[in-house]
Amino acid sequence: MPEIKILVTTIHQSDERVKEVFSAGADGYCSKYDSKQELLTAIDRVLAGNVYLSPTISRNVLAGYLSNPASETSKKDIWDTLSQREKEILKLLAEGYTNKQIGKMLFISAKTVEKHRSNIMSKLNLHDVASLTRLAIEKGLVERREPSSRKWTQ
Repeated sequence: MPEIKILVTTIHQSDERVKEVFSAGADGYCSKYDSKQELLTAIDRVLAGNVYLSPTISRNVLAGYLSNPASETSKKDIWDTLSQREKEILKLLAEGYTNKQIGKMLFISAKTVEKHRSNIMSKLNLHDVASLTRLAIEKGLVERREPSSRKWTQ
């Protein structure tokens, strides 16, 4: 009976997810945003018995490692310092809601949301909503969306 090969295609590109997938026994890991040709290359390599990581993801993993070589455990520890409420607010911020909208959804004031946001940024040493959004995507709180392919006319 032939050996089963596993090639994962996903939107998640964080080092953590890559490690989890390979630890679980996958043979390859590709982004859903990779080209058709890249996917075919991945399939060929995995079927040939090689381990495969798409260039897009390997660049992200390497960049993450080089920009923050702290141990994986310390990253997890920092993430674990966030309360459930802070994670909930982080998710909503990453989805594009304003402090006022989040406050209404969670039945708290916009000032309280701002305080949570400030605490999240301080704990994670992040300084803008774009960084918070990237983290939320990496942690699987929200899905990455590709820009609209709509063409604007004047």
